[in-house]
Amino acid sequence: MSAARDRLERLLQQQHRLTRNPANEPLNLMGRKTTLGVQVVSKLPRKSPEHPMLASLTLPTQRRIATYVASRYFQSLSQQYTAGAFSVRLSNGTWILSKPNPDFTLVINDPGALKKLFDSPDELTLGEMYIARNLEVEGDLEAALRFGEWLMSRTPKPRQAVDLQRLTLLLPASKPVVSSRDLELYGDLHSRERDSFAIARHYDISNDFYALWLDPYMVYSAAYFESPEGDLDIAQVRKLDYICRKLRLRPGDRFLDIGCGWGGLVRYAASHYGVNALGITLSVNQAQLARERISAAGLNDRCAVRVCDYRDIDGRGVYDKIASIGMVEHVGESMLELYFRQAYQLLRPGGIFLNSGISASATHKRKGRSFIDKYVFPDGELVPLYNAIQHVEVSGLQVQDVEEMREHYAITLDRWVDRLEQRACEARRLVGEVTYRTWKLYMAASAHGFRTGRIHLYHMLLNKPDSGAGYHPLGRWDWYNGIRPRDEEFPSPRNLSRVA
Repeated sequence: MSAARDRLERLLQQQHRLTRNPANEPLNLMGRKTTLGVQVVSKLPRKSPEHPMLASLTLPTQRRIATYVASRYFQSLSQQYTAGAFSVRLSNGTWILSKPNPDFTLVINDPGALKKLFDSPDELTLGEMYIARNLEVEGDLEAALRFGEWLMSRTPKPRQAVDLQRLTLLLPASKPVVSSRDLELYGDLHSRERDSFAIARHYDISNDFYALWLDPYMVYSAAYFESPEGDLDIAQVRKLDYICRKLRLRPGDRFLDIGCGWGGLVRYAASHYGVNALGITLSVNQAQLARERISAAGLNDRCAVRVCDYRDIDGRGVYDKIASIGMVEHVGESMLELYFRQAYQLLRPGGIFLNSGISASATHKRKGRSFIDKYVFPDGELVPLYNAIQHVEVSGLQVQDVEEMREHYAITLDRWVDRLEQRACEARRLVGEVTYRTWKLYMAASAHGFRTGRIHLYHMLLNKPDSGAGYHPLGRWDWYNGIRPRDEEFPSPRNLSRVA
């Protein structure tokens, strides 16, 4: 056994010398001079970590072999992957795979993380590696997400499978993911108490954190863009106005916003359309800041925000118009019928309900566990559009209009990620590294999901009929004629604080 070990050491040393040039450039283990490396790898066991040959190798020797095998594996992947170029580097500067002008570079900070990367990776595994900083991405994060999806969908070729088996024997165990975001929820699913805790986990982390990268109205939903290059702050005001136009708000209307966030829509509707507005949220932090802004705007006489569950709103036929923007995702499929029935009861006959929510694709099924479900939106559920419409019709509401808005959400998320990265130091100070990286990853992944059609955003305009008749105009011309603000007509974004 000693002779076999000595031969492996000599082969590795010789191979290491042949694959480094005098300038000490990064390893190129896939060149034509790697036959000695192949000899070394071919002598390694495939499965048992107790194999005497493996046990006899020194730790530096195991690491050199692992580097070689990983390089061969990634080189094989790069030949199969046609959607772009990528490089792979260890944190010590060793290049596992080096490509000119890559779309992104994977930086492996914890070599043990390669085990998870290679061993049937899923969305949760890759996400946890990123937020724990076991894996870093330099360059285009969305391009890295595309590669991750491809990696999760593929089946290794026979030689790749052998390389993976050997790598898992050679690599150390990965560091455990330590995350303050990984908290277990208690109680019955979608009970009032559990829903309240789930909402607090996401929205109550820090108002100042959200203010770093949201617009002055702090609208945490898709903006409405005239062009992909449009300004986010202007597009969010345009979205607020578009919602008011779709609802055809009039002075004196009794308007309810379910899941009002920081109160941007109720303030805009009250100040620009003269409605009497009530917003409800389960987030204590959101309600507190919303009330402060309502008071600062002098709108206390016709605008209010309460901490309240949608199931606990009293009254029948109380409201002329209702909006729910980005809240239905938290309701849960089992509660959708109750949710739409509640809106039906709260509306007067002829009243209008605009429900805007993210929907799952009816054709795309995620493989493996969800990172966003565990770390971002606990208990959140996305259902296909047809499923939601079925619950709408059972409730007694009628569908008046459906509009797909996913392109707008993809652009919005791009803007949020850019702004978050620009304020990274402040964000880390407010919420810590794990939460900063979690939000950055989830928003980039969501933008990719909207862009590829794996998730959708639909505006559903619904009405409560009166004796079978819905009271609404036959056309939609008033939604678009003179919609404000236009990019060229609106004040500079730096002056938007005046209207917030």
